[in-house]
Amino acid sequence: MIKYKKVLLKLSGESLMGGGQYGIKTESLMRYAGEIKSIAEMDVKVGLVIGGGNIFRGLKGVDKGFDRIKGDYMGMMATVINGLALQSALESSGLKCRLLTAIRMEPVGQGYSKQLVNDAFENGEVVIFTAGTGNPFFTTDTAAALRAVEMEAELLIKGTRVDGVYTADPEKVPDARKYDEISFDEAYSKGLKIVDLTAFTICKENNLDMVVFDVDTAGNLKKIILGQRIGTLVKN
Repeated sequence: MIKYKKVLLKLSGESLMGGGQYGIKTESLMRYAGEIKSIAEMDVKVGLVIGGGNIFRGLKGVDKGFDRIKGDYMGMMATVINGLALQSALESSGLKCRLLTAIRMEPVGQGYSKQLVNDAFENGEVVIFTAGTGNPFFTTDTAAALRAVEMEAELLIKGTRVDGVYTADPEKVPDARKYDEISFDEAYSKGLKIVDLTAFTICKENNLDMVVFDVDTAGNLKKIILGQRIGTLVKN
């Protein structure tokens, strides 16, 4: 029994690096494409947002002397590169796919509109949202929350390197405790860095549940779609 029939999956750009320091590792790209295909073939409508941190991160550029606004636009361009790579991987696996950009840049992709999203879903296509919100000072987490609400997703799924939300960073604090479920208010009050405050607010105000899970474990994404308890559920 499929529990969620329309979802948005958020991936970090760093997830594409595999064990590398930067760039895109083909093995990682194809593995994620396979996971996405496994749910798309169940007639689940899938939207995707991917970060650009494997290529360029605006805030880190500021530390090196970049203008913040120019740095953020460079980060947006990085998400388009990752989106094109993911589109190519998905299409090579046999899926129909449409890439939309928040900044107009035909012929790379079509400019974002909700009508195009609806058209793509009706045509059985996976939709990749790139270039963030099209504005500086907003993260791809915020873009993911915004696009999820606009496409009327039933769930926002955030893929990470760990298997959920913990009381502290489990990679640094061995005895950190995992939450199976937590509210947006509690996560905010405890200062848990799940997504940025703007993304939190969008999800909370629109009653959009979020699951944070280990994206590198094969089969996890499909289990979430089927309603199995994987990772951490964040909700009102």
